[in-house]
Parts: sequence; structure tokens; C-alpha cells
Amino acid sequence: MLTDKKITDKQYYLNEFKNVSKEMLPWLENLAFECRCKIEKKEWKSKYNNYVIYDYEPFCSDGFEINVTLSSRQDEYLNFVQYLYENKLRKIGYLKTCLSL
Repeated sequence: MLTDKKITDKQYYLNEFKNVSKEMLPWLENLAFECRCKIEKKEWKSKYNNYVIYDYEPFCSDGFEINVTLSSRQDEYLNFVQYLYENKLRKIGYLKTCLSL
């Protein structure tokens, strides 16, 4: 899930990706690096207790959602990462529906 929350500060733009799957996290990190984006924050938030938030991967990551915040000096890079991320999620959803037929 992607948050439409875009924060503009003096010199850079932020975009937050919520509930990134564990399998897609390395792909998103590599994509951010290729598109000149910086990972500002990566956190594991508990689904059951909203006060439990880690900035590292817990030993047992079941029951946690991963939130990633990317920043860039140009908004176009973030828009491109957002486009590729949403397109990949759509393709995965489409392939899952094909498998269920």
C-alpha cells in the first residue's frame, strides 16, 4: 500500500510506502538507489500494538508491517518509483488471480 502523503521540505521531497511486503523490500531498496532516492526511514510497526515500532528487523517479523520513507531532491524520481511500485503490485495481483482460476 502506498501513502499519498508527500511532504515537501526546503530542499527535498518525501514519499512514504506503507505495508511493504518482506519479499519486495530488497527490490524497493535497489530501485530507490537506482533512481537517486535516499531511504530516510525504514520501520517495522506491529499490527497488534501500535506503540511497538522498531527501526530494525525483529527476530520474528510475523505480525509486523514494514513502512519505508524515501526522499529525493526531485519529485520526478519519487513519482517514477511510485509508478514502478504500483505497477509491480498490480502485476502480482493479476498473476495471483490467474493462479486461482
